[in-house]
Amino acid sequence: MLASLAFRRPTMTRDELLTALFPAGCSIQPGGFGTLRGMAELPGTGRVEIIGIEAGTPLGIEGALILSGHVLDLVAAASRAPLLVLVDTAAQEMARREELLGLNEALAHLAKSLALAAETGMFTLGLLYGRAAAGAFIATALSTQMLVALPDAYPSVMDLPSIARVTKLKLETLEALAQTTPIFAPGLSRYSPPGDRRDLAAGGAGRAAGRHPRRAAAARGYA
Repeated sequence: MLASLAFRRPTMTRDELLTALFPAGCSIQPGGFGTLRGMAELPGTGRVEIIGIEAGTPLGIEGALILSGHVLDLVAAASRAPLLVLVDTAAQEMARREELLGLNEALAHLAKSLALAAETGMFTLGLLYGRAAAGAFIATALSTQMLVALPDAYPSVMDLPSIARVTKLKLETLEALAQTTPIFAPGLSRYSPPGDRRDLAAGGAGRAAGRHPRRAAAARGYA
């Protein structure tokens, strides 16, 4: 059951999400390797810069460098517009080529680029509307100043079948552990026990439910 859920598609598409967020419209250009770049105008806020990775695309070296390039371009332009990072990615690209060419460095570069943007005065907001796992989760969603997740978003450290292969533990054992140990289990509900979740009610009212409200927020409504 848990293994099959790891590959489910988000119930809200990227276009539906952007329409709900920006009724006046936005401009989005798809890039290579599942990336995207765009902007929108938000009443009372003004311009919003948008980057992201979509369609469950694994985040590899090229994708990470494209996204970090967009961020650094904004830093170089001294932009103070908020930066929205849309996230729907399976995980980092699992390939020997990626590892040999230094995928870890590319992911770290992306995370540090987002940190630099925040340090220079740009508010960075991650929006998880699909899947995210492992290094791709850390380098995108978890590297923003605040992360908002739609109710059916599906973050995980690693899917349980992969953990089973690495640890040589039976999948049934891991499924049992996932019921009591948050770090093993996928899904938003598992982020409350470690203190990494804040619930945002429809309309924007927030109630802090953890010690790290800037790191993770679970949105129960997005009207």
